[in-house]
Amino acid sequence: MKAFQQVLFLCTANFYRSRHAEFVFNYLSLREGLEWRARSAGFRPYLAPEPLSHCVEKRLEELLIPLPTGTVSPRGVEVEDLSESSLVVAMDRVEHEPMIREEFPLWIDRVRYWEIKDWDCVPPEIALPMVESEVEQLMRSLLDGHALGCDRDILAEF
Repeated sequence: MKAFQQVLFLCTANFYRSRHAEFVFNYLSLREGLEWRARSAGFRPYLAPEPLSHCVEKRLEELLIPLPTGTVSPRGVEVEDLSESSLVVAMDRVEHEPMIREEFPLWIDRVRYWEIKDWDCVPPEIALPMVESEVEQLMRSLLDGHALGCDRDILAEF
């Protein structure tokens, strides 16, 4: 079995932005043969009104990215998620840094932040392409050699 490095995408409910980042990242990673996989989690998964945003399903369909089989409901972030990840990305600093600071203070310096607001501030037609752009930038960085993969004994340089 091949070992992969993991990126963890975080948002509030694990319903929309982080799930989209996970699905897009994993699709691109497989396509490019990158030895990374993504997971996602949320700080308040109980706020999710349903298992997955219909906006995410629609956007993935537009991108011709298949929805992974066995897609699960939103899940909460646990310390194991953080410790098993080579890279942790939260969707919005203003929204999520206080949650990291309160719930996982020892991890505050390990989290990267994107600036992608939730849909009460930015409509999905804008936010989801922003997620895709950030994922593509991250993918380019990884492909350029910043983290070549576990089976080469090279850890992430983030």
